[in-house]
Amino acid sequence: MLLSAPTLRHVLVIGVDGVRFDLLSPEVTPVIWDFGCDGFLGPVPIDETTPTWSGPCWATIVTGAGVDRHGITGNDLTGHRLAEHPDFVTVATRAGLPTLLAVTGWPPLALAEDGGPLFAEAARREFVAVAEVSLAAWDAADQDTTELAARILAEDGPRLAFVYLGAVDFTGHAVGAGAAYREAARAADRRVGRLLAAVRSRPGYAEEGWTTVVVTDHGHLDQGGHGGREPEVATAWVAAAGPGIPRGGPSPVTRQDQVAPLVLGALGPPPGPG
Repeated sequence: MLLSAPTLRHVLVIGVDGVRFDLLSPEVTPVIWDFGCDGFLGPVPIDETTPTWSGPCWATIVTGAGVDRHGITGNDLTGHRLAEHPDFVTVATRAGLPTLLAVTGWPPLALAEDGGPLFAEAARREFVAVAEVSLAAWDAADQDTTELAARILAEDGPRLAFVYLGAVDFTGHAVGAGAAYREAARAADRRVGRLLAAVRSRPGYAEEGWTTVVVTDHGHLDQGGHGGREPEVATAWVAAAGPGIPRGGPSPVTRQDQVAPLVLGALGPPPGPG
């Protein structure tokens, strides 16, 4: 549910798929690192009952429900129970708030494919397809998603936005967690910076109470790939900063199912009767 708050609040959630926690550093991801210093940044072990695939991990992150409740165990979402456990964008949309969903490349997050969409409702829904199966095409699509979302954030200021970037995960699968993977993480970090800059450019930014959450779903093996219980795979992470989040404090998120309550709590109360 949307919790009480004294003023109008806005929340931006940036989902960067497949970024290993041990990759985060001032050298590789300076924007995320500095952002975490403004609030918190910490590892989030994936629950042992949750397969370390994008489908179940993102479902738990955005609904606040575990696998036993949302019913998603793989990257095909068929058979889900999302009607009983809606995502935070849907919750906010149904409460009458302006929302944005902007997704690169992976259809079941936003489209009625492979059992999707994971996000059932959004006031504005943008899906950027990847032109071909290549590192360059995924990088270009992530950039297009970032620029599109940045314009919407700067001009329209939705109360809740979720932006999904997938090039890092694709790179890990394609070539492993080496130099190209680190470069993909650097590019994703710059895109996080672009989205933060768009929010901060808003004339009313100081009065709008923006909380930003940056989160990943799982890591990768050195040789690439995931799905097992190796520490580098089963350690996700989350960073957040904004009103009510102490600067440099310990992370209040130690499980993936705690992200959705954090997001909805930061958003504040639903609008009252007209």
